[in-house]
Amino acid sequence: MSRIGKKPIEIPKDVKANAAAGSVTIEGPKGTLIQKITAGFAVEIAEGKITVKRPSDAKEDKAKHGLVRSLLNNMIIGVTKGYTKELEVSGVGFKAQAQGKVVTLSLSYSHPITYKVPDDITVETPKPTIIVIKGADKRKVGQVAMDIRDYYRPEPYKGKGIKFSGEFIRRKAGKAVVGAGGAG
Repeated sequence: MSRIGKKPIEIPKDVKANAAAGSVTIEGPKGTLIQKITAGFAVEIAEGKITVKRPSDAKEDKAKHGLVRSLLNNMIIGVTKGYTKELEVSGVGFKAQAQGKVVTLSLSYSHPITYKVPDDITVETPKPTIIVIKGADKRKVGQVAMDIRDYYRPEPYKGKGIKFSGEFIRRKAGKAVVGAGGAG
């Protein structure tokens, strides 16, 4: 039995929730999110709480029960508090600059890279080496962070690249020099 799926979700006072024909719409101060619900699952909104009922006790339905509840809970958190991901750019000459809905990255390539940010996501660069991504949808914030990170993943020898704030990069030793004279 899914322990997470059975828990009701509290709806804050400044949030409106609506369940209709296979989808749930949640509106709050940070925006509006819509989530399709897996067929058979029933979402009930009553007395300031959202509960998710599964269609049967089949193994697949038990597995999806907690997932559906977590997706709805993430939506409530997103429209009230929002989600934030922070990236660090490290390397000589590596920098990022956000201008409106475009992020320009200088990453040791012969040309600067431009990334167009989706409409409901905001990207800020308080420093040229820090990128802050904010939004109401947890999946979109994570996807934008991964898209930007994929332009230059951190490498293990010098540690340069784009990494998540607080991410530990396991460093490797470079080539070892055995002797200075060569084989003679």
